Amino acid sequence: MKKKKKILGLILARGSSKSIKNKNIINFCGKPLIAWTINSALKSKFLNDIVLSTDSKKIAKIGKKFGAQVPFIRPSKLAKDTTPSIDAIEHAIKWLENKKRFYDL
Repeated sequence: MKKKKKILGLILARGSSKSIKNKNIINFCGKPLIAWTINSALKSKFLNDIVLSTDSKKIAKIGKKFGAQVPFIRPSKLAKDTTPSIDAIEHAIKWLENKKRFYDL
């Protein structure tokens, strides 16, 4: 019998934005922009967990309201304009693994 893969859905959402202030929490067609991403991820039949990685307490609160897990606040040094996404991804995976949460993908 084939073992089912455990898949993490990881959403990255910085609090600061140069082009559009607070873009992740602005209202777009009746709900915050980040809510659309969370809702789409929650509809997936493949993702086991949806984790939101953010440096913003406002985004974290909204993320939780719409069903994402927000188990940590990302350090601000990993949320700069010049920070590569891979650094935030690695931080999230290491944080989860330290809490004994492991994923295949």
